[in-house]
Amino acid sequence: MSNIKEKIIEKLLLASSLITILTTIGIISVLIFQTIGFFREVSIIDFFTDTEWTPLFDNKKFGIVALLSGTILTTLISMLVAVPLGLTISIYLSQYAPKQLREVVKPMLEILAAIPTVVYGYFALVYVTPILQQVFPAMSGFNALSPGIVMGIMILPLISSLSEDALYAVPKTLREGSYAMGATKFQTSFRVIMPAALSGIAVSIILAISRAVGETMIVAIAAGQQPRFTFNPFVPIETATTYIVQVSSGDVPQDSIEYKTIFAVGMTLFVVTLILNNISFWLKKRYQENYR
Repeated sequence: MSNIKEKIIEKLLLASSLITILTTIGIISVLIFQTIGFFREVSIIDFFTDTEWTPLFDNKKFGIVALLSGTILTTLISMLVAVPLGLTISIYLSQYAPKQLREVVKPMLEILAAIPTVVYGYFALVYVTPILQQVFPAMSGFNALSPGIVMGIMILPLISSLSEDALYAVPKTLREGSYAMGATKFQTSFRVIMPAALSGIAVSIILAISRAVGETMIVAIAAGQQPRFTFNPFVPIETATTYIVQVSSGDVPQDSIEYKTIFAVGMTLFVVTLILNNISFWLKKRYQENYR
């Protein structure tokens, strides 16, 4: 009887794994098929070199550089906010904070990850943007700076939590050896613990970048929908994910060239995030091998 139960469980687990694999294959197949159809009508060279993106206008231009610049700009701003704050929090929690405080602060930080992104988007538009306009009067009501800052707050738990885990996992012998050599807690934290946990910290940052690249609602609400090749954070921009939402919720005819653009953009994002995730997987594997 027990053998039958084990076989049933084994089959169920196998079926679950196959569903995941087949779903992934299906998604990739659709992206590839539709992207090939798109590039039959649009030059791939123009797609990656043209700086204008106007597929919904009469004068159609298909330069994804305009969307990628907006994506890179908001991601860069979010990283400038999240990385310093996240690493500072992780170092404090792992090296300085009492155990009781760590057990309270860490779950509170992770609550930020549970807030719906649409709430972050309206927070950026209604609250953060007016404050920034008082500092930068020339800034537009829709801009890249405000959603970038709020995205940094949103991904802050990802960096702080994973980095803190990496720092906390460093063997105690390294800490004790550093203290035995006369090093202070500050010197131990920044010259011993952080270098030892560098791979784990890098993983958290790369995963946060992937999360920022794929963010949709915050930039859709607060950044505007004006694709332009610029790195000026004070003007409206459009990201790749925002464009996909714009076309998917509009009245674009299916199988038209405008409709196929969302698959070409989606494939570009898929390749970018795949590269980033593979880098993080390699770093994580290397990190684990170093402490076996």
